[in-house]
Amino acid sequence: MAVQKPSVPKGTRDFSPIEMVKRNYIFDTIKGVFKRFGYLPIETPSMENLSTLTGKYGDEGDKLLFKVLNSGDYLSKVKSDLTKAESSKLALEISEKGLRYDLTVPFARFVVQHLSEITFPFKRYQIQPVWRADRPQKGRYREFYQCDVDVIGSNSLLNEVELIQIIDQIFQKLNINAVIKLNNRKILLGIAEYIGEPEKFIDITVAIDKLDKIGLEKVNEELLLKGLSADSIEKLKPIFDLAGTNQEKLTLLREILKDSETGIKGIEEVETVINYFETLPLNIDLDLDLTLARGLNYYTGAIFEVKAKDVAIGSICGGGRYDDLTGMFGLKDVSGVGVSFGADRIYDVMEQLNIFPDEIVASTKVMFVNFGDKEEKYCLPLLQKLRDNGINSEIFPESSKMKKQMTYANNKNIPIVVLVGEDEMNKGLLTVKDMVSGDQAEMTFDELLNKFSL
Repeated sequence: MAVQKPSVPKGTRDFSPIEMVKRNYIFDTIKGVFKRFGYLPIETPSMENLSTLTGKYGDEGDKLLFKVLNSGDYLSKVKSDLTKAESSKLALEISEKGLRYDLTVPFARFVVQHLSEITFPFKRYQIQPVWRADRPQKGRYREFYQCDVDVIGSNSLLNEVELIQIIDQIFQKLNINAVIKLNNRKILLGIAEYIGEPEKFIDITVAIDKLDKIGLEKVNEELLLKGLSADSIEKLKPIFDLAGTNQEKLTLLREILKDSETGIKGIEEVETVINYFETLPLNIDLDLDLTLARGLNYYTGAIFEVKAKDVAIGSICGGGRYDDLTGMFGLKDVSGVGVSFGADRIYDVMEQLNIFPDEIVASTKVMFVNFGDKEEKYCLPLLQKLRDNGINSEIFPESSKMKKQMTYANNKNIPIVVLVGEDEMNKGLLTVKDMVSGDQAEMTFDELLNKFSL
């Protein structure tokens, strides 16, 4: 039998122990802030019924759903002629389930399904992987983690303000210099009305959402293909070129959209959020960006995107207000708002900027060198005491050569190595080597313990 070359599917990755320690640092930081604001965790299955997922993300999103083949002899139940069937239609005949595309739609399904157990407003966070059948490229994966935080069952704009505070705290703790881009779907609908194309609202937002990726010229080409007139497209240009402070942009917008009731409502919502923002002692910048569209169809109000200032990469966090996502599952008029932190992109930003704290990489704090059976028995109770005091400790499992044991400690970034030979046992002392400075000293066990309480 031929030897198989080990590999993983494109757009997925293995994570080494060091990578996992860094990723867990990100997850723990995010989770800690979520909890501080009163959010509780939930989990949903990796697979959802396709009926739950389809039609929620627009045509573009539906194409990116990973579908799961039905069990058993699924082909015998296919009604289509396999040689003539469209692959998208055939997929629906042989697949009833799909891998989740995001955490928001499963959350809406969860809320409706568990209605009797939920207290509104319901504040939840969820940290799990999602899958998209996208073309893998730098910063874009087929399997990636999302860290979502949402509050549902409240129309209050205080929720938007709270999300801005959460974003600010998380990126401050992770030491990432970032800017929040803010817009409102009602403003975008007002703009569609202003250029005389309200029925093309979804096409306009889907195209605008690609502005960063494909540029203005290609966006204009796409809008022409969708049936917008050249005049309408020309009227869009000055709106996207609006400059100045947030307040100056709002003043200009108010004049442009004065005949759009929806547009004015969106301006008022954005103004409320900005006014709250300006009263808070936050470190992050907030920028009203009219080119921000968020291509997902379910957004109805405020939309957010966060970008790292010091690294050229896509958004590292995004989300917005949705007024009737649960309506698709039979629960009408329940408004929610939330954002999702892209852990994989946050990792890439931190790695590129080299801002992971050095101490998180060293999981083990103390390693005992192994000199043999008698020494092992002497060291094991000491190890137990260190662990009981919350200090990650280990002993090398074999009495190998000293060079091999020290190399192991170095490769694992273990800061303290303890040597206990016959001499030390007779004296009741430990020889403690600091692997960073190279200093070595004799001390009692209690003195070693005190090193970690300083």
